[in-house]
Amino acid sequence: MKYITEFRNKDDVQKLAKAIGTYNGRPVQYMEVCGGHTMSIQRFGIPSMLPESIRLISGPGCPVCVTSTGFIDQAIALSRQTDTIIATYGDLIRVPGSNSSLENERGKGADIRIVLSSLAAIQMAIDNQDKKVIFLGIGFETTAPATAVAIQEAHRQSLENFYVLSAHKIMPPAMDSLLSGDINLDGFIAPGHVSAITGSKIYEPLVEKYQTPVVISGFEPLDILYSVWMLINQTQNNTPGVEIQYKRVVNEGGNTKALELMDEIFEPEDDWWRGLGVLPNSGLGIRTQYRAHDAKQWLPKNMELPKEPVGCICGDILKGLRSPSECRLFGKACHPGNPVGACMVSNEGACQAYYLYGNG
Repeated sequence: MKYITEFRNKDDVQKLAKAIGTYNGRPVQYMEVCGGHTMSIQRFGIPSMLPESIRLISGPGCPVCVTSTGFIDQAIALSRQTDTIIATYGDLIRVPGSNSSLENERGKGADIRIVLSSLAAIQMAIDNQDKKVIFLGIGFETTAPATAVAIQEAHRQSLENFYVLSAHKIMPPAMDSLLSGDINLDGFIAPGHVSAITGSKIYEPLVEKYQTPVVISGFEPLDILYSVWMLINQTQNNTPGVEIQYKRVVNEGGNTKALELMDEIFEPEDDWWRGLGVLPNSGLGIRTQYRAHDAKQWLPKNMELPKEPVGCICGDILKGLRSPSECRLFGKACHPGNPVGACMVSNEGACQAYYLYGNG
């Protein structure tokens, strides 16, 4: 309760919003690249506290949303193998593939189980040694270390029936793609949880290359408003840099043990992001010495090319080019009870955030 009182204090929020309201410079738009920030910004009504000259837009910060339809198709293909158990986090269950979803396949009898951790999947493999247990590794630098721990543990135990289908991605290549693309960005609200692992240094090359401010933010109202204030100061003073607002969690160097583990287990590889396409060295593939635990070896050959949902503009939303309300499906054919695209499925997706709290 003390935490909530401190970072949601009404008087402090109003004072900070008033200070931000004095901004009289050119119109700016700052992008948050974290689904948790998108949800908080809409939930707490942050846009309504800002002057019209300051616009917040959501980017590719939801790992479920940016994951390719092809990955879901691969997971579905693996789930149809009779000797296989799919272990997955719950937010992937309802994401549409080209022609089905994991939820639909489970309804048809596939053994698909929701787990709360990668180590729970390890235990599942120990308990079901007559089955291939395939863990769906998804997420940015926040969750990649946990998947790395599971692969390391499976290797240590010589657990030959444990595999990972990796869709892990890293954030800087996506931010670089956005800054070199066709959208004008004046700064980033950088992800707090990702940065707790990576530290703040990973954003320095982007600032140096593009002279674009970056502020790493927490998730409470005061965190976000103060991060906007810090971005405004960088913009007005023409002093682009990397600043940490979320100092109670993030430091410059990050979690060195987690970073070392990720580097041991994974190697960079090109990967596809919804809205951004294939980005060089933006994905995390499993290194050769741990390849025995790579589920890709069990994929059927000659899989059909993936198909995106007709009418869904999730890709443009993730790129910051359009808002959810501009989608003709939003709130009609597509809603949390019947999600057409990944941006509505995930509880960190922009479409779900706008549907629950915002106006698109």
